[in-house]
Amino acid sequence: MEYEGQICRAPMERASFMLPVVVGCAYNRCKFCDLFKHLKYRELPLEQIEEELKRVRDIGGNPRRVFLGDGSAFTLSVEKLLAVLDLIHQYFPGCESVNMDATVSSILNKTPKELKTLYENGVRHLYIGIESGLDDVLRFMDKDHGLLEAYEAASQLNRAGLIFDAHIMTGVAGKGRGIENAKALAEFFNRTRPKHVVNFSMFLHRKLALYREIQAGNFAPADELENLKEERYLIGHLEAQDGIIYDGFHDFLEFRVRGRLPEDREKMLGKLDGVIETNVGQGVYAYIG
Repeated sequence: MEYEGQICRAPMERASFMLPVVVGCAYNRCKFCDLFKHLKYRELPLEQIEEELKRVRDIGGNPRRVFLGDGSAFTLSVEKLLAVLDLIHQYFPGCESVNMDATVSSILNKTPKELKTLYENGVRHLYIGIESGLDDVLRFMDKDHGLLEAYEAASQLNRAGLIFDAHIMTGVAGKGRGIENAKALAEFFNRTRPKHVVNFSMFLHRKLALYREIQAGNFAPADELENLKEERYLIGHLEAQDGIIYDGFHDFLEFRVRGRLPEDREKMLGKLDGVIETNVGQGVYAYIG
């Protein structure tokens, strides 16, 4: 596979065939992210996409799941997405699900009828960076949406039959605001009902725009102990009427908590209690780079 940049996809897509359709991220302004800062966003031509599909088909590939890369494939126009979907089904007749990353704005830029048409042509999962349940935090981090827009996007996806998985970051609200953020996220998820919630607890890379905000005194980071307590509160308050798969990454602490709510709630909380007790008084910050 020819791929420009670093491969980035949700952990649930690790077994999917990854098909590049764009390079980089169309938005690329979030203060906490540098995954695509070195790339100039562009759409790949259909001819190149078809060549990749043909290459895989000719060596016997017929994947059931396809993930469209890179960072914001759902930004593509409905016409371009439908053309890509047509090619996928032409070359991979066994494909049952086409999934990709999306932003709230890229969802709201499509009509309810267009979302339904994409579902009817095989799109199933969208992965959305919700990040925080607090409007002022979303504004500060330069996200492409506010909370009301996130509610509307989730509602439109649910009506179209599309599944959305939410990405969040404990620590994104800063020092002393973890529980406040967890309360807002729990309310959001209890109303919008994502299938998965994936927590990539915040890392503070020294190359990030957010790090410069820290240096300027505009953002006080939470330590990993507060992040763990924020995560515990969120897991404890997700109602999960339809069941939610939760996956929390804390690579800096070599810790991960995952399970299905509500049935695994007590086991997950117990695991968190153990690592919280171990880290009391540590004051560890997740700085890298």
